[in-house]
Amino acid sequence: MNADYKKILQSLKTRQYAPFYLVDGDENYYIDTLTEQFENILPPHERDFNLMVLYGKESSWADVVNACRRFPMFAEKQVVILKDAASLKDFGELLGYLEKPSPTTILLIEHRYKKADGKTKIVKYIKDKGWYFNSEKVKDSAMPQWIQDYGLEIGFQVAEREAQILATYLGNDLQKIANEIEKVRINVPEEKALTSAMIQKYIGISREYNIFEFAEVVTCNDKDKLYRMLSYFISSPKAAPMPLLIGAFYGHFSKLYAANFVKGKPEKDAAAALGTWPSKLKEIMATTQQWPQARTERAMLLLGKYSTMGVGVKSNSDDKELLKELIGQLLVA
Repeated sequence: MNADYKKILQSLKTRQYAPFYLVDGDENYYIDTLTEQFENILPPHERDFNLMVLYGKESSWADVVNACRRFPMFAEKQVVILKDAASLKDFGELLGYLEKPSPTTILLIEHRYKKADGKTKIVKYIKDKGWYFNSEKVKDSAMPQWIQDYGLEIGFQVAEREAQILATYLGNDLQKIANEIEKVRINVPEEKALTSAMIQKYIGISREYNIFEFAEVVTCNDKDKLYRMLSYFISSPKAAPMPLLIGAFYGHFSKLYAANFVKGKPEKDAAAALGTWPSKLKEIMATTQQWPQARTERAMLLLGKYSTMGVGVKSNSDDKELLKELIGQLLVA
């Protein structure tokens, strides 16, 4: 989780308020969460008179300043939230107020969908004298780790495999992921960890037919399950786009390859080096008996080859044909 985001949350939690805050960017999850935190600074009985929400499209900079200059009613502080600040005409005119802010006003400027121009005097001033947070989209490659960190934050453990499944099938929509995890928690409030069975039952993502399970089945000698899954993915190509499948397979074979270099290490250290859980480590180490270093290297070279073929380099085959070829090649690697 972003360090600046954590600092703002901590400042609100400890009631160490700055006179003004600016949040911008195109990731709505953090902006929505912070906005809700600001709305809840005041107790419910004070909000009717001391929480003001203005919108950039409907307001002028003078409206914002006037709102901030008014005195709170029957309270020590008032909160002013300017939403859609990117649409506020003469946004820079707010600088005059920020240089001499009201000590009884907490101002949140929400600059959603667009990064505020860091070259302007007002943004430079906010970064220097107030609080600033840029809410960026989380990269696809970082989503599994974000999901695991989110699980730790809310006290609901999400293992590596489950995080990968959620990231693959839900994308990088943080709010959607948070909502789906919360849906599971509501249904099983006594549970402290997310399992594949919960994902299948409450979110609707099949554990048996997911590309991460598929990668492991290729290396576990369960031919019946392998052909069953292969038939499923051939008939349902949208469930396993070639780039995602190659990524999942590469992650699996990378762990098998790295496992050759952690043999003999304490279980906890070996698991940490592979980025997996101790309970999963034994399974990985057992698989290396059938997939030693040389065979794993050949498999990874094949994945590189089919990765380029999947985007049309030196191949006119569709994903179905490439998938059948890839699995056949891996089995004899």
